[in-house]
Amino acid sequence: RSKATTPVGQFPPNPFGLYDMHGNVWEWCLDDWHDNYEDAPTDGNAWIDNNEPENVNAKNKPYSATNDENNSNSRLRGGAWDLSPDYCRSAIRGISLGRDDRDDTHGVRVVWVSRMKSEV
Repeated sequence: RSKATTPVGQFPPNPFGLYDMHGNVWEWCLDDWHDNYEDAPTDGNAWIDNNEPENVNAKNKPYSATNDENNSNSRLRGGAWDLSPDYCRSAIRGISLGRDDRDDTHGVRVVWVSRMKSEV
């Protein structure tokens, strides 16, 4: 287990060749949690309706008892460096935090795609 965030590529890639897809920091989710994509926007917009996550901290229950229509929070997923490996997986959903909250355990995952010479 890590004692802090780590530089990209510190660990081996997954079977798809992708690095750092779990752990390091909780990932902000633009969309609210939904159990399927039925009724999801098809125009590229975020699906925000203040739904509660169903799998918070692997306990399969909502984080709070009520939904607030004026809620300006976003869900987190994927675990962070300060948790056990059981929490470092894509299916884990974390608490809902204010979109302006800052911490060393949550952030975004940046994707960089390298073009191979044959593609240029």
